[in-house]
Amino acid sequence: MGQVYVITGYKPKELGIFSNQHQGIEVIKHAIKMQLIQLLDYNLEWVLTSGQSGVELWACDVVLDLKQDYPELKLSILTPFLEQESMWPDVVKEQYTRILSTADHVDSITKRPYEHPSQLRLKNDFLIRKSDGLLIIYDEETPGSPDYYLQPAENKASHSHYPIITINRFDLDVAAQDLQELDPNYWSQ
Repeated sequence: MGQVYVITGYKPKELGIFSNQHQGIEVIKHAIKMQLIQLLDYNLEWVLTSGQSGVELWACDVVLDLKQDYPELKLSILTPFLEQESMWPDVVKEQYTRILSTADHVDSITKRPYEHPSQLRLKNDFLIRKSDGLLIIYDEETPGSPDYYLQPAENKASHSHYPIITINRFDLDVAAQDLQELDPNYWSQ
């Protein structure tokens, strides 16, 4: 049986990203891709996200791209509640709808629209409980939405084998340098 990993991280505004053309998105995607390729060598089969904007949707794009070379890789999106995209900008809704239409599995943890913040906590706990590890874009010096995944993940890791793989700002610097080496004109585009 293959490994199941949750991927999460910051929302765009937490990273100062306000455009889908921001070059930082490609750096984040590259860092995620390199880590996923390593995990595929250790029997990664499923990637789980809640489909939230930012790192989670960008990770979904990476998984869908990787499926071309790794057809055994599957993507599951488990939203915290129905219609989570209802307040999002149209460009993010379009990306979300495209990803949902190509994911291998889509469901909502609570089968109702947003009612209470407890639905988000339930989502975090559920995804950690249903996974074998966590891949998180996170920097301890920059608290934010990923903090809410870390507590249940660290709790699970203290009682069982549950790897928490962190991609931090130093890893993103390495990914940016890697992109620069692959395309010397990358930063001038």
